[in-house]
Amino acid sequence: MSFQPIIPTGGLAGWRFLQRTMDAQTASFNAGSQITRDTDYFLEKIGEIDTAEQLVSDRRLLRVALGAYGLQDDIDNRYFIRKVLEDGTLDPDALSNRLADDRYKNLAKAFGFGDFPVPSSKISDFGPKIVTLYRQQQFERAVGDQDNAMRLALNAERELPTIAKGTGSDNAKWFRIMGTAPLREVFEVALGLPKAFGQIDLDQQLEVFRDKARDQLGIETVEDLTQPDKLDAVVQRYLLRAQVAEFTATSPGSVALSLLQTIPRLR
Repeated sequence: MSFQPIIPTGGLAGWRFLQRTMDAQTASFNAGSQITRDTDYFLEKIGEIDTAEQLVSDRRLLRVALGAYGLQDDIDNRYFIRKVLEDGTLDPDALSNRLADDRYKNLAKAFGFGDFPVPSSKISDFGPKIVTLYRQQQFERAVGDQDNAMRLALNAERELPTIAKGTGSDNAKWFRIMGTAPLREVFEVALGLPKAFGQIDLDQQLEVFRDKARDQLGIETVEDLTQPDKLDAVVQRYLLRAQVAEFTATSPGSVALSLLQTIPRLR
C-alpha cells in the first residue's frame, strides 16, 4: 500500500502541520512502489524520444510528462496533447498560446518539440527535472485527495515565486497567474472575488486583481511574491477564506466571523 499524506485537520492548523512534516512525508511518498516504477521508467526511456508522436504513444512516459504539469486528466487526449507539443510556443498562433490555461504552454516549452531542432528529451538533465516536478505534483495530488484547498496552497507556494522571478512585465505576470487555473482559484478565493468574476472583460479582471492584492495584502507588483511574508499572506488568506466558506455552510455565522478576523493584512 502506497504512503498517504497525513493531514490531521484542515485550515491553517493542518497547513502548519504539513509544513513541519513535509520532508519526512515527501520522502515516504516518493519511496512508494508506483512512484518509483513510473519515475525509473521515465528516466530510462525519455532519452530515446525524438518526437511528440513517440511521447504520446507511450502511455507510461506520457503519464509522467503530463503529471509533471498537473495535466494528468488529459492522458486520453493524445491527439490534442500531440498538437500542443508539436506546435511549440514560439509561433503566436501555436495551440498552447491560444489556450487560457498556461500549463499547456509550460508543457510545450519544456519539451521543445515544436521550438527547436533537438528536443529537450535529448538533454542529459531533462529527465531528472521532469521527475522532480512529477513527484511534487503527485504528492500535491495525494494531499488533494484529502483536502483540495491544501493541494492548491502547495501548488501556489511552489509556482508563484517562479512567476514572480520570471521575465516579462508585471501585467504579463498577472496574466500568467490569471491564466493558470489552480493559481487563479487561490487568488480569487483569497481576495474574496465572486464566481462570476471571470465573465467580465479581461483587462477589468487584471485591474481588480492588482487593486485588491495591493489593498488587502500590500502586494504592489507580482515580484513582491518573492518575499516569503507576502507569499505566506496569500496562502494563509486563501486557506482561511476557504475554511470560512466551509464553516459558513455548516456552522453558525459567529464561527465564520471569528475565522475572518484572523485573515492577515500586509502593508
